[in-house]
Amino acid sequence: MSGFSDYGRYDAIGLADLIRSGAVSTAEVLESAIARADAVNPAINAIVRRLDDRARASAANGIGSGPFAGVPFLFKDLYTWEAGVPTGNGSHFWDGFVAPVDFTYVERCRAAGLVSFGRTATSEEGVSISTESVATGATRNPWNLERTAGGSSGGAAAAVAAGIVPMAHASDGGGSIRIPAAQCGLFGLKPSRGRMPMGPFVGEGWGGLATGHVVSRSVRDSAAMLDATAGPAPGDPYAAPAPLRPYLQEVGGDPGRLRVALHLDGLDGVPLDPENRRAVEEAGRLLEGLGHTVTEAQPAIDAAALNRAIMVIVATNSWNTLAFRSAELGRAPDGAGYQRSTREIAEAGRTLTATEYAASVATFHRAGRVFGQFFEAYDVLVSTTMRRPPFALGIMLADETGGEAFGHRCQAEMPVTHHFNMTGCPAMSVPLHWTADNLPVGIHIGAAYGREDLLLRLAGQLEQARPWFDRRPDL
Repeated sequence: MSGFSDYGRYDAIGLADLIRSGAVSTAEVLESAIARADAVNPAINAIVRRLDDRARASAANGIGSGPFAGVPFLFKDLYTWEAGVPTGNGSHFWDGFVAPVDFTYVERCRAAGLVSFGRTATSEEGVSISTESVATGATRNPWNLERTAGGSSGGAAAAVAAGIVPMAHASDGGGSIRIPAAQCGLFGLKPSRGRMPMGPFVGEGWGGLATGHVVSRSVRDSAAMLDATAGPAPGDPYAAPAPLRPYLQEVGGDPGRLRVALHLDGLDGVPLDPENRRAVEEAGRLLEGLGHTVTEAQPAIDAAALNRAIMVIVATNSWNTLAFRSAELGRAPDGAGYQRSTREIAEAGRTLTATEYAASVATFHRAGRVFGQFFEAYDVLVSTTMRRPPFALGIMLADETGGEAFGHRCQAEMPVTHHFNMTGCPAMSVPLHWTADNLPVGIHIGAAYGREDLLLRLAGQLEQARPWFDRRPDL
């Protein structure tokens, strides 16, 4: 069955409304997504596993009455298992693995009516900020095919920017929702620590750094997906405070006169690229024009200590993963199948002590106190998501650099994102700026722990003031 020609004009809520009204069928919408994937995925390499027939069968068997009933969707191929579907995690190390059960998040997406028809590219084990792994190849930015789409959710962002789906699942342990959203001209919200379920086997990812959500073209899709998927599952070790009302109701709400802290350098004190500095200055003027009070300010953190702490947490968790998978395969934990930097990061984790791990957690908690006090004086913290505009493919190859050096190279590109993972506070990348050669630059906005409601109100105001939905790459 053929699709319908207006598919790309709608966000996920819009598509669900059309299906619900009977204006189009679930099959027509799904075939439109499949046709778009056929047309553009060979150029961008966003989807690494197609599940077209499985999706057609799912659509034919009934989609329920959830808020996104019949809307095509893609899951990032980094854990987030779909029962019976191979999961590669961007690595040959996971060749042959087939997910035995659904993750809790997948169950909630299915209950919301989403129809998954593929899995998107990720950097190996989600470690790199550019999605170009040995196992699945480079994912290309739809705005410029020679540039990175970001990472580690680069496939998700490229698929949404290219019009394959209006939103796609992404995850974020140091910026991996916001970085590709910024690189691909999308909206990307990282929820607060404990907001999203991580089950059924673990309570947190990367020691509480990691969480999941979506990248999307519209703010309201992101808000509605939070409503559909957020909240603790039985047995979760902790949870973020429940919202006072549905997140979707926040979009379009008045954020009030906000106290905006603007920082024109990274939180590490390193200057931004001149283009990114112009972008954040422009954002400050826009916010002032909307009635907010804008002041140059930033929390005083020990960036070097935090960078060391996050490497400890990532390395020890990486070794745990390597050891688990190796035992499952009945072989020595030698890291065969991993890229060089991924293997070296995991091997470094084997040598770290419990004391070093505990000290790193304490470093995160100290930064959380600093952020907590800062957000008593200011409502939001504004900068750019990345240090510079999207860089060329090939300069951030994880197989050519040792683990520690590669970690430092990634951190050098990240002026702010990972600090919000370490403190657990929510943050978003908003597509407000494009360079003269039409590359997107995301504006990063963070708030106090648990304040996704505030961020969504502000995002809705910015979306109305500086619309981006119809700004699409020529692909």
